Amino acid sequence: MDLAEALNLALNATSPFAIENFINGRFVPTERVIDSVDPSTGQVWAHVPDSDAVQVNQAVEAADKAFKSWSQTSVQYRSTILNKIADIVEANLSAFAAIESKDQGKPVNLAKVIDVPRCVHNFRFFATAILHDTNESVMQQEPVTALNYVVKQPIGVAGLISPWNLPLYLLSFKIAPALAAGNTVVAKPSEFTSVTAWLLAYVFQEAGVPEGVVNIVFGNGPRAGEPLVLHPRVPIVSFTGSTLIGRRIAEITAPLNKKLSLEMGGKNPCIVFESADVDKAMPTIIKSCFSNQGEICLCTSRLFVHKNIFDEFAKKFSLAANALKVGAPQDDVDLGAVVSEQHYRKITSYIGIARDIGATFLCGERSLHLSNGNKSGFFVQPTAVTNISDDSRLMQEEIFGPVICVLPFETEDEVITRANNVIYGLSASVWSNDVSQVHRVAQKLQAGTVWCNCWLVRELNMPFGGTKASGVGRESAKDSIEFFTEKKTVIDGHMQMVRCEIVTTTTTSTTTRGGATISAVHRCAIERRPAVGSCPSAQPAV
Repeated sequence: MDLAEALNLALNATSPFAIENFINGRFVPTERVIDSVDPSTGQVWAHVPDSDAVQVNQAVEAADKAFKSWSQTSVQYRSTILNKIADIVEANLSAFAAIESKDQGKPVNLAKVIDVPRCVHNFRFFATAILHDTNESVMQQEPVTALNYVVKQPIGVAGLISPWNLPLYLLSFKIAPALAAGNTVVAKPSEFTSVTAWLLAYVFQEAGVPEGVVNIVFGNGPRAGEPLVLHPRVPIVSFTGSTLIGRRIAEITAPLNKKLSLEMGGKNPCIVFESADVDKAMPTIIKSCFSNQGEICLCTSRLFVHKNIFDEFAKKFSLAANALKVGAPQDDVDLGAVVSEQHYRKITSYIGIARDIGATFLCGERSLHLSNGNKSGFFVQPTAVTNISDDSRLMQEEIFGPVICVLPFETEDEVITRANNVIYGLSASVWSNDVSQVHRVAQKLQAGTVWCNCWLVRELNMPFGGTKASGVGRESAKDSIEFFTEKKTVIDGHMQMVRCEIVTTTTTSTTTRGGATISAVHRCAIERRPAVGSCPSAQPAV
């Protein structure tokens, strides 16, 4: 089966179909499978491999074997491969978007403008970034003259674990820099949203990625994820997911001295000051709360509004949220289904907590009207509550759904303290027409990213990551390449070994000092200035 046939199967399947692990350039079935459920219908639509340590080890062995040759390829070659991957995904954008929507529950229109284009951009971005990556160098003068420079070398097999909320978007954001830097990969996508990762394997084949360079093993955390991060030939692990699992990875890998990047949970505040233009800000604030059913780690979860505009804001927020359409992801809707029944029960349990503690609902208590085919799906309407305390579970715990807490504040110092009063520190947003205030507050918020009068805008050269319980490490052009490489410092002491006199020989001649052979061009360059401690009569050339 090729990519076109696999896409056709996923797009037109009338009964559940089986996907397979991708190991050493081949698709490999497993005996055990996990049912993958279409969140919008509640029906099984695919069977995902339930891999264990045996399959993980096969994938790691293939990646380890391929590393020797892949790590020696030129950056130009790797850039070409990444661009081919991007071109193939882009050529099939609509198909990938439709399948991503069915697998995850998000509106297909969102997948068309966010998920799949960002996947394409991730591969193209790192295809270019690796061509322009630079290394540090310095000419040392004391106590001797020596050239010091840094080389970045690929590390080996990268274990990549990606989440279910933005499957293609975030998996590609790990695979692209890992490959660009010269590593090989064993990826484990979420067992809830595996189909587009399986299709991506066909893209790798079509793009000419050598066998063993990328391997994809499907399964759950305990059976597949844990053997991957513990494998002795996986020296580097990049994880995006919950804080609970991220902490578990950090704990079990601590004795193994692995290089870790952990992008974990968030409880992101949005602060709306009195000077903010509420009408102008409202569409973006609504998106920050409810995009992708609130299943984005960067979505707003706590909304602080200055008390002088709170009533006006709450009314407009409620109207805007109630106007959002919830329904079948393939239709023209704003919110689709949340990813699974398990997650649906988690989200609705927090809505139940809000009722139990007497919270006031600004929106979210109307009945949903769904078509017959979607009545067994996992749909949650946009919900916002107020009149709760800052120490309530709704304000402290990550819900990861379309449930927002909206509370008033009085002073700048007060709201900064309250915004920081959680274990998380992934992102925050600030709305104010006072430029000084915006940047003053941004400096004081404990978050890896702070948006000022905007949301979900970032140039990929800028670092991304969290503070506190939201993560360890940063991702960007520079940060990702540095994470997926090991820095080595090289010191060249030729400068202190060459003779002091000015040399005027031809470019083909060589001189040997201390066993080192130096070309005349290099020698002339370094002999323009004598090494520290050399003959005091030597003079620099003019």
